[in-house]
Amino acid sequence: MSEKQSSAKNFVEGVFGAESTSAASIQKKHLGKYSNIAVKMFHTGVLTPKEMLYPAIGEFATRMLKGLNMYQKLYFINVLKIDMTYVTLILTLIGIYDVLNNPLMGIAYDRTRTRWGKARPYIFATAIPYFLSTVIMYSGALFLGDRAGNDPKKIIFVFVMLFIQETFSTIYTIPRDNILTLQTANPKDRITVGLLSQYIGEFGAQIVYVIFLPLMELNNKGYIDVPMPMIFCILATVTCTVGAAGNMAMALGCKERIALQPKPAPIMKTLFYILKNKYALRNFIAEFSVSWWSDGGYSWDVVTQQEIFGGTIQSFLAYIPYNIFDALSILLIPKFQKFFKNNNRKAVIALRFWDLLCCAGMVGFGCPLVQHRWAIVGVYALFYGLNALNNGPANVFEAELKREINDYTEYVTGERPDGTIGLITGLITKVTAPLNALLTIQLFKWSGYDSTLPMLPWAQGSKKVYQRVFFLFNGIRILPSVIKIIPYFFYDLEGEKREKMYIALNERRALLAKEHTVNEELEEIIESLEADEETAEAK
Repeated sequence: MSEKQSSAKNFVEGVFGAESTSAASIQKKHLGKYSNIAVKMFHTGVLTPKEMLYPAIGEFATRMLKGLNMYQKLYFINVLKIDMTYVTLILTLIGIYDVLNNPLMGIAYDRTRTRWGKARPYIFATAIPYFLSTVIMYSGALFLGDRAGNDPKKIIFVFVMLFIQETFSTIYTIPRDNILTLQTANPKDRITVGLLSQYIGEFGAQIVYVIFLPLMELNNKGYIDVPMPMIFCILATVTCTVGAAGNMAMALGCKERIALQPKPAPIMKTLFYILKNKYALRNFIAEFSVSWWSDGGYSWDVVTQQEIFGGTIQSFLAYIPYNIFDALSILLIPKFQKFFKNNNRKAVIALRFWDLLCCAGMVGFGCPLVQHRWAIVGVYALFYGLNALNNGPANVFEAELKREINDYTEYVTGERPDGTIGLITGLITKVTAPLNALLTIQLFKWSGYDSTLPMLPWAQGSKKVYQRVFFLFNGIRILPSVIKIIPYFFYDLEGEKREKMYIALNERRALLAKEHTVNEELEEIIESLEADEETAEAK
């Protein structure tokens, strides 16, 4: 081999090659002595009850905030009274900024090694500024007054607060989304936490919906006089107080037990690790292909509930089946596990197609009936209720499937660059943000909806407008949903292949913990398992 060829080979290995100490490439003789421990680690749960509860409390707060953020554009347009064009422009600029700060945080997160762990310090330090900036943003209408829609003070305020919120959101979100994968290597532990978080989190989201919509309707109809700025301020304060407290408790109370590479790989190398993970790469391509898609960017759910359904009572009846079946769906998780023989891939594909059929039924039967209030309420109740029956299983199985894909990166590379790879996958929505913004504006115009009119039953007076509103609320997400399912048809990390991967991973983790002393929490687990093994042999 010539010197030039050797240099080229070294460059390729340096940039694209995995770590020589990855579980997929390290010599078996080094891992083999920990094989018994590795098998037990895969099958032994380690999380305490409070470690299962704290992430659920954090998810409760996160879902409450997501519920409030469902009405963010409504707040900007109807309460702050900023023109839709300015709102779209601000969100586009914030999206561009997000492209810049996400890589920095992803890199910092992947290179973090502290005595308190990798994710916990970030969650603890940023919970208060993240949630506090959110409270201030949703309180702005109280002190900005009823200025014009193009008032510079309003526009600057929203931009600055979104800028601050986005900064701390990035620092907070990446560790928050990955902490569970650092807590335990046991799939049953992770599914249990996912199940608990799903149940409690959904309850948090419903609280916002139950409070906000009736207050809004009572205000619109003149039965009460509670200003909408005050409603947003109170909801944001309560939500963010719970959020800050819950996430700080999680950071303090949850241990990180997964051993990581002591010295992180070079940044340029980890940027290309997504190419080493065929499963992540397929998902990336699918996400990118639909990242420009939009639903018109307005609170079509609120419009549907207040104007098409006719108000809070009708909306309450329309959502009853969903709220009941959503909670009951948690109980179906063991049954779906048994039916699909613990095959997460098959379960996710089947359950997501179930969702698509419900969506198609809702639009197909609902759009022709928008002018018949009780008929459209019945159609929505039926199909949205059927959709809710699989919520628990679908969300839990898909979350574990995504964690398996991340674990595969660690298996083939020896690194766990969740932040760096996450920033690449997260960039796709930012790269296409301008196209998404243009489509948002065009779809809003296409709807024909006049946002200056009060949200009262049939206020727009047009069947065509409400058909388009109902479609933008329920039907437009069909295309991206179909495309995102496609990669799972090629997913083969299951059965014996999946178990072998986890055993090899745990062998490597044991090797790092015992021979390199990189994780005291994991060392304690290994010593406990070794003691159990010695006791069993003695008997």
